[in-house]
Amino acid sequence: VQLQASGGGLVQAGASLRVSCVASGRTISTYRMGWFRQAPAKEREFVAAISWSGSNTYYADSVKGRFTISRDNAKNTVSLQMNSLKPEDTAVYYCAALPNYSTNYYSPSEYYYWGQGTLVTVSS
Repeated sequence: VQLQASGGGLVQAGASLRVSCVASGRTISTYRMGWFRQAPAKEREFVAAISWSGSNTYYADSVKGRFTISRDNAKNTVSLQMNSLKPEDTAVYYCAALPNYSTNYYSPSEYYYWGQGTLVTVSS
């Protein structure tokens, strides 16, 4: 599975942004999908994840209530809608695919495939 993330950019605090990830090579319908982010000089951290059907979603406490993850298996895409952005949300955002046999959404080491990342910069 090849994952291509897009939609990053420079926005002001309080603004909204939507990043998306398109998969190619095979369908993502059999994978759980996640978003991670990595700020300069920091470790990659979990942001959000979604079950293969989309019926279950999981969020980091820092983004709960502001970010929404969604997926469209027919279009082989997963998206992250980010509202009320804060300067501390500035990071490179990565999408990743998790095999269905794994239930550890929060650990990046569990994810099989990764996109190249898209930069989100939030100015104060």
